Amino acid sequence: MLHRVKSLNGYGLQATDGDLGKVKDVFFDDEKWTIRYLVVETGGWLNSRQVLISPYSIAGIDPVNESITVRLTQEQVRNSPDIDTRKPVSRQMEGDFSRYYGLGNYWIGPELWGTGAYPVVGAPGHAEGAPIPNRAEELLQQASDHPEDYHLRSADNVEGHHIQGTDEEIGHVEDFVFDDETWALRYFIVDTRNWWPGGRKVLLATHWIDHIDWARSLVQVSLTREQIRNSPEYDPDQPLDRDTETALHVHYGLRNYWE
Repeated sequence: MLHRVKSLNGYGLQATDGDLGKVKDVFFDDEKWTIRYLVVETGGWLNSRQVLISPYSIAGIDPVNESITVRLTQEQVRNSPDIDTRKPVSRQMEGDFSRYYGLGNYWIGPELWGTGAYPVVGAPGHAEGAPIPNRAEELLQQASDHPEDYHLRSADNVEGHHIQGTDEEIGHVEDFVFDDETWALRYFIVDTRNWWPGGRKVLLATHWIDHIDWARSLVQVSLTREQIRNSPEYDPDQPLDRDTETALHVHYGLRNYWE
């Protein structure tokens, strides 16, 4: 099922033995456009420390009660690596995090989650508590040798990035849409009202992006204002089903992600 990323903000996280806190933000990687961590504000039980929770540990999402259950205990979270979520998170830090929880290293392998399409602990090469393969150790060593090896972005920080078409600016990033099975970011939600008075919100697939200039907060796509003006309107109050997605891709004449 597809959800807006912002809809997760404020969701409560339930460990196997109590509350963990509430979702504050998400970190996604800028190579495969997939949510890698929820940023969780723990509240009083852990002195309001912010912690990262991987989709590998998530057991389920309950939109009705706005809660997320995880396969972790409070003690595990309490003793997890202390990562400053206000600063860039390097691949080396991610390696420490992964080893602590016995999770997979999603960056090793061709699929969204390394050797598979889903964040499943226990898949080949991702056994809980298994030693990290030599190649993984080599990659982690490379990461420590290259402190600039950062690939995680805050969804909150990307909000407001301008989107440049082939002729003029076509809007700015308001939110993302993600798939709750793969945790892939499938679409940008784009607000067009900065150039189109009374304009609307539209969807642009992340795999249509040509280039992002992170320093200039600029997303570049090979689309025109006229294409955007005539595109299907995105209504956040309506389910985003496959028929709607198909109509969107047909309008632009661009490839989809599910075939």
